Amino acid sequence: MSSATETLCGQAFGAGHHHMMGVYLQRSWIVDGITATMLVPFFIFATPIFRILGQEEELAAAAGSISIWFVPMIYNFVLSMPISMFLQAQLKNLIVGWLSTAPFVFHVLLSWIFVNKFKWGVTGAMAAMNISGWAMVLGQLVYVIGGWCPNTWKGFTKAAFYDLLPVVKLSISSGIMICLELWYNSILVLMAGYMKNVTIAIDAFSICLNINGWEFMVCLGFLVAARYNICIATGAGLQSMVAYVNLGSYYAIGIPIGILLGYVAHLQGLWIGLLSGVAVQSLILAFLVWKTDWDEQVRKASERLNRWLVPEEDNQSPVHA
Repeated sequence: MSSATETLCGQAFGAGHHHMMGVYLQRSWIVDGITATMLVPFFIFATPIFRILGQEEELAAAAGSISIWFVPMIYNFVLSMPISMFLQAQLKNLIVGWLSTAPFVFHVLLSWIFVNKFKWGVTGAMAAMNISGWAMVLGQLVYVIGGWCPNTWKGFTKAAFYDLLPVVKLSISSGIMICLELWYNSILVLMAGYMKNVTIAIDAFSICLNINGWEFMVCLGFLVAARYNICIATGAGLQSMVAYVNLGSYYAIGIPIGILLGYVAHLQGLWIGLLSGVAVQSLILAFLVWKTDWDEQVRKASERLNRWLVPEEDNQSPVHA
């Protein structure tokens, strides 16, 4: 849901409407906060949900105890994700890096203390993650609200509560696009739970996902640098189209291939199914990028930005930071 901030702040920064970036940031906080609250029951009742899905009791109980620790984390994301995109849209990637590096070092230290010294196990690891995560949020808030973004943060404003519907629509499109991609991996992990030697199957698949994640981080660095320049230039807002692409490539192709190879042919081919879906998605998106009229997208982005623009003199509130 925070991805709307990426598009909107990129548009505003590129058009020189810097004061709107703070408004978009606050609107994203509102939308994301409501969304996070709606998701809380799924974390609280994770154990019975996994039981209904037919997972083993031991796995369901373990997942339920861990999921509770994610409740404060989702509210962490409500604040941290939009702020990161808000700063990156201003090309302040170095600041984002430092605000992430310091809590990461703190996280490693806390994890070592809680897990190795206090012997708290998974509980200690989750506690360390929450503490370091909120330390990062605190640093981000101090930087943004404390006066280091004078052109883009004009204080808390009642304008953030206006025109929420366009933000909600864009957030939903972005959320569906990303969730379809994330759920794809989660569904395949869930499918691995129905194979023989469940523990080994899930562990092996999780290791593959983690290795894939590390590889992806290399590309992600270049992606972050490029995507905000793209947002500043166009801000096309084609998230809904990508959501349909993800739906078709992952759920109509990738998962069925994984089921066919894993359960019908008994070739343990869940990973091949995942790769098939990703390959189809990449080909379709490459074709769409090739065929898109980018001059037309620039015109549409400009129209949207002017339609949602709040005059700077109206971006005022008795509450300032």
